[in-house]
Amino acid sequence: MSRRTGDSAADFVAAIDSALGLLQDYADQSGPSDAKALAQPLPSLLEQCQTLLAEAEVQEPPPVRTLHHLACTGGTLISRCIAAQPNTQVLSEVDPLSPFVPGGFLPTDLIGLSRFSSRPADQETQIQLFLAGLRVLYDQTTRDGQHLILRDHSHGHFNFSDTVQERPSLREIVSRAFPVKSLISVRHPFDSYLSLQDTGWVQHFTPPTLDEYAKRYHAFLDTYRHCERIRYEDFVADPEAIMQKICNALVLGYSPDFPDTFYAIELSGDSGRRGDVIGPRPRRTHPQTLEQEARDSESFMNLLTRLDYSLD
Repeated sequence: MSRRTGDSAADFVAAIDSALGLLQDYADQSGPSDAKALAQPLPSLLEQCQTLLAEAEVQEPPPVRTLHHLACTGGTLISRCIAAQPNTQVLSEVDPLSPFVPGGFLPTDLIGLSRFSSRPADQETQIQLFLAGLRVLYDQTTRDGQHLILRDHSHGHFNFSDTVQERPSLREIVSRAFPVKSLISVRHPFDSYLSLQDTGWVQHFTPPTLDEYAKRYHAFLDTYRHCERIRYEDFVADPEAIMQKICNALVLGYSPDFPDTFYAIELSGDSGRRGDVIGPRPRRTHPQTLEQEARDSESFMNLLTRLDYSLD
């Protein structure tokens, strides 16, 4: 079990005081000139040690970083590029309350096991299980000088089932026990809706219409309204500049080599058009009736305005 910072600091000060006592005893037994020479630098050394200890005690603990985006919005590409930055550890598709947890054989998943036990755990118990495990990872990455980053699986919260679930977000859960730095990324909602259609995931919510998708997108933005936001299109147009913005928002070191190294990093959730080159993609083919459906949806047109997009 690791010792608390306060205990270590107290032990260190006690050791310094003990050493000073021994030196003082020696000085008492020596001549005046020897004692003067011996004792001269000690106050300065002690003051420096005490200053360093005081600074260490008031230093804020490192934050847990959280990334939030809806499915089919380019989140995997951005997350892989973040994982290519120095000293990062990215956990992909995290959601302790996800409705996607299956039943059956779950020998390593305490949350899943607790849900499907003979007496299923309630939501608060599942949250506490998650935070307890996160504490172990947080302490380990902190000792190793790494930055812990959680990539949210927002699809299960906002685009699954008949309604948006009324439950704590990942950021709210993590912030119970840790300081948090968060970032959301978005993509043109018309393009992400087309991608959801291609994957078949548009059937995860009811009704599977563009208007309903826009309403759920608004709910996502409302939940993370205080977080820094970037656009996928801006990232692929100028990845170096936007990645520096991301690193500043999340307080991460920046590596200019990430466009040449991110391809070696694999993360779950790569559901879109895969590739190891950062660049814009043409819009998927679609019926013109869908564009008219977009124009007829007040929620969708308001969403475009909110995200600073146009339909074209």
